[in-house]
Amino acid sequence: MPAPSSLTIATQSVQRLVKEEKYYRKELTQQTERVKKLEAEIKAGGEAADGNAEFVLKQEQKAVDETKAVFVPLNERIAEAVQRLEEQIATAESENGSAEELQKAKEALELGKAVEEPPTA
Repeated sequence: MPAPSSLTIATQSVQRLVKEEKYYRKELTQQTERVKKLEAEIKAGGEAADGNAEFVLKQEQKAVDETKAVFVPLNERIAEAVQRLEEQIATAESENGSAEELQKAKEALELGKAVEEPPTA
């Protein structure tokens, strides 16, 4: 089996980073929902049986902040990977590369460019 081309490697890199970013967005949404639920329980006076609801809330908020901190460097890596992919696409087009590889690369490029701005901390 031949080694993957530079275009394939760049394409897979963008796909992996976009998938990772999507996962972190999902995780952030879940964590934010847990924080809201805990805040509502504390306001309603339904403190946990062992009385540690405030501590749990702080821990959940810390997890939300840590997840938000991941987005800035991750989006920078996505931008770099998109730039490398654009360069590889240009090279492959000038060298009449595989049409299938080029199509996959262009699809990955669109995914990379469609990544939203990172959520604010």
